Amino acid sequence: MSEEVLVEKADGVMVVTINRPDAKNAMNKSAAEAISAAMDDLEADGDVAVGILTGAGGTFCSGMDLKGFLKGESPFVENRGFGGLSQWTPKKPLIAAVDGYALAGGMELALSCDLIVANDKAQFGIPEAKRGLAAAAGGLIKLPRQMPWRIAMELALTGDFISAARAYELGFINRVSDGPSLDAAKELAAKIAANGPLALAASKGVIRDSHTWTDEEMWTKQQQYVAPVFVSEDAREGAAAFAEKRKPEWKGK
Repeated sequence: MSEEVLVEKADGVMVVTINRPDAKNAMNKSAAEAISAAMDDLEADGDVAVGILTGAGGTFCSGMDLKGFLKGESPFVENRGFGGLSQWTPKKPLIAAVDGYALAGGMELALSCDLIVANDKAQFGIPEAKRGLAAAAGGLIKLPRQMPWRIAMELALTGDFISAARAYELGFINRVSDGPSLDAAKELAAKIAANGPLALAASKGVIRDSHTWTDEEMWTKQQQYVAPVFVSEDAREGAAAFAEKRKPEWKGK
């Protein structure tokens, strides 16, 4: 794993930290590849239920590393997109913990996570239009699906930032913290990690994918995700634990 991305695991939660604070955690090729590798680790580790993506030094991610860009680097991973994440998602839940700025590609990384927790001083934006560019790593596609359409249009056309408080009002982020976002993200992750891993993956899958389903196919499509959950050992364990008034012991099968 690159030193530009740090990984820690504890209590069923993996924390992936973009570790380029001197560059405001701007994304370069090696960091993107390291995030992609961390996501593979998240998927493979049966002791980890939830991932958190955050940034070191008080900034989430300021976007693409322009110095790397000028050297011919691309902070994209094949089939996974910007930062190894914008065109792909792991099956397990992933939380963005945002301090400082989540701008341009950094905003698009946050958009690619399932949940967002932010410090109350955090700022979000896709300012590409101010530089004659467009937020092509998912911002233009995902933003109008995650906040009101006209607000997304305004952010894309003006390039202006919004505060964490405004983002929360719009339903774009889950929680605002007056302390480090990572602390609040870990609290949220702990609640998620206490639940059945198969149920988590199926629930995420349906919510993330169902926007493409027609009314005629949505029940059939949903069944493909949830049917294995109901016949799993974990389903029986969850019911037994409830009846016996004890904490369930998940096996992920």
